[in-house]
Amino acid sequence: MKCNRCQNSIDPGEEKEHLGQKLCEDCYMDVLSPVRTCDPWAVHSAKSLEKHLGGSGCLTSIQSEILAILKETGGIEPPRLMERLGGRVTWKELEREFAALRHMEKARGEKQADRIVWRIW
Repeated sequence: MKCNRCQNSIDPGEEKEHLGQKLCEDCYMDVLSPVRTCDPWAVHSAKSLEKHLGGSGCLTSIQSEILAILKETGGIEPPRLMERLGGRVTWKELEREFAALRHMEKARGEKQADRIVWRIW
C-alpha cells in the first residue's frame, strides 16, 4: 500500500486514515500538527523557557546553522537556504526549525517586493 500524500510504501496495518486518505505515520502527523509560525502561545512558551534558562539558548545545531546563514546573508529565500544547508533537512524539517526560531523571536519572514525572505529578528 502507498501513502496518498507522499507515495511512500506503508506496511500492512501501519496506515492511518484521515478524511478518507490512507497516510503513512509522518504524513498523518503533519496533517494533525501543521507548522504554525504565527502562534502567540508558542511564542509565549518559547520566551518563558528562555527566561527560565537565564537567557541561555536551547538551539539545535541546525537552528544555530540557520541563524548563522541568516546573519551572514542578511536574509535569504527559503529555497536558497535549503541549498546552503546541503540537503541535510527536508522542506518539512526546515519549516519546523524555522517555526521554532520564529517562536523564539530569533528569525522572521518578510516580503521583499515579490519574494519572501527569512532573516534575523
